[in-house]
Amino acid sequence: MVNAVMVSVATKSTLPSAWASEDAQAFFLGAGLGYRLELTEVWQADPQAQSCIDFIEIAPENWMGMGGWRAKTLRDFTSRYPTLCHGLSLSIGGPQPIDVDFVQQMKAFLDLHNVAVYSEHLSYCADPTGQLYELMPLPFSEEAVQHVAQRVKQVQDILERPLALENVSYYASPQAALTESEFLNAVLTEADCHLLLDVNNIYVNSINNQYDAQVFLDALPAERIAYIHVAGHDRPRDDLCVDTHAETVCQPVWDILAQTYRQYGILPTLLERDDQFEDFPALLGEVNHIRMLQQQASTQKVRYG
Repeated sequence: MVNAVMVSVATKSTLPSAWASEDAQAFFLGAGLGYRLELTEVWQADPQAQSCIDFIEIAPENWMGMGGWRAKTLRDFTSRYPTLCHGLSLSIGGPQPIDVDFVQQMKAFLDLHNVAVYSEHLSYCADPTGQLYELMPLPFSEEAVQHVAQRVKQVQDILERPLALENVSYYASPQAALTESEFLNAVLTEADCHLLLDVNNIYVNSINNQYDAQVFLDALPAERIAYIHVAGHDRPRDDLCVDTHAETVCQPVWDILAQTYRQYGILPTLLERDDQFEDFPALLGEVNHIRMLQQQASTQKVRYG
């Protein structure tokens, strides 16, 4: 299902070495779209989807344990598209011990659907009372770096796969001893894991926390970027962005994505949408815009080329 144009500019040799292993043969390239059950009928009926979507990403917690027609529908999609999983409830930075049973169930799910890459949020979402149903920011501290790194290593050992951590949106950083980029780099290095780079979150955080998005981009560890998320957000005030994944991608975010390609090469990029699915052709238009930016960048020197 990989687009032929993108194969010419983003082959396996242009990707981080961890993704070139024998257990990652169903590799993802080009431009992808997050798959949601609500999109099934319109997706299957739209011939453009077959030609412009190179890979998919799913939230595994929404599918694990399901049977019947839902399980069959998912299997149909994961057999047709290279598939990534983006988790919601691991709580990699949380205070509670890692739920080993959950991680083992996750491994079985990843194995079943031939998923090479599993990502999660660099945050926590549970405390001793249970799930918080919100992604909570971690303190930017050396103690938090060590805490998260130990947990990432434990998860990777069970999954027998690399874990990619996403830079999350946040709205406060009390008593921060490190900057966001310092904290992110320290976690990735200490844990020896990968980065799911969300360019929308760079923009959202730059507005809400008043920093220069380019400075953040410059500080990224190039060799650890696995793939990219791009998404929309709401901006109720000039000084406030809310990360919703329900709006179209704005021009400043597209600009950050294009700059990322210029600095770090053409990386697989997924349009993330969690709500407002009614206009499927418009979603495909945004996927095609990703491809257009990748094609524009293809004439420039890529990171591994």
